[in-house]
Amino acid sequence: MAHKATECPPEETLSLWKREQARLKARVVERDTEAWQQDPTFSGLQRVGGVDVSFVKGDSTQACASLVVLSYPELKVVYEDSHMVGLEAPYVSGFLAFREVPFLVELVQQLQEKDPSLMPQVLLVDGNGVLHQRGFGVACHLGVLTELPCIGVAKKLLQVDGLENDALHKEKIMLLQAGGDTFPLVGNSGTVLGMALKSHDRSTNPLYVSVGHRVSLEVAVRLTHCCCRFRVPEPIRQADIRSREYIRRTLGHPGSPAQKNEKSQKEQRLKSCPKGGPGSPADGGRPPEDRGRGTSTDLKDPSQTSRSSRRTSS
Repeated sequence: MAHKATECPPEETLSLWKREQARLKARVVERDTEAWQQDPTFSGLQRVGGVDVSFVKGDSTQACASLVVLSYPELKVVYEDSHMVGLEAPYVSGFLAFREVPFLVELVQQLQEKDPSLMPQVLLVDGNGVLHQRGFGVACHLGVLTELPCIGVAKKLLQVDGLENDALHKEKIMLLQAGGDTFPLVGNSGTVLGMALKSHDRSTNPLYVSVGHRVSLEVAVRLTHCCCRFRVPEPIRQADIRSREYIRRTLGHPGSPAQKNEKSQKEQRLKSCPKGGPGSPADGGRPPEDRGRGTSTDLKDPSQTSRSSRRTSS
């Protein structure tokens, strides 16, 4: 998830969000609740989910929300669902959930209605869980609202409770030798907020894993590592890939219906315009009133209901 800061909302909105976080935080369960979590090999775990929200380039309000479900331990995509969304809440550090989680909850609910047999048994979230300014990050928020076990997996260290990306922290990173190596993230409060994980033998930077809901930190770290073919866990990586691809398909790319339609309209204009006249190649191929403006695809505003959902055979 890429985030771009926008105008800060009114103080009363922030106060409301803080109260909502405190209310939902009371429902967070920071322990294992599922039988498969008790098994060293995660026997019984068959489906792991990943979610992501990708933004349209140059637009902080249009995005694509995606949910993927992968088989475990094969890590093959068996379900994917993406749709364009309009983000109304601004991005404010510490309140990401109010901007993105409603769309992710909707994706989970729609899967439950369409095919409960494909519901993920755990969700990996591109963001933090209890490693958060108020101990209630996006992975906690999504977990509580869906009642699914959730794991927060962040690519950058959120510097809270005295945690800093300082020389000492970088020295600890250097000591991580092999995939699976970890060190705890202990705040000034003495609380272990998460773990830094070297997710792959060839990865340079660690991931920051924290509890979201209904999972222990130990299981969260082990499962995250088991899902990594590369640095980023496969469920999150696939959700990111598919959300970006859906944006490209929706906004139009060479060979897409949008651009084929544009090309056809342009050809018709050229046929109807005399050589050298307005709208001819020498005049840029557009009527006078369109000169200096973008093409039809540049101006296209994708509908918030545009979506792609399909079950993928394993």
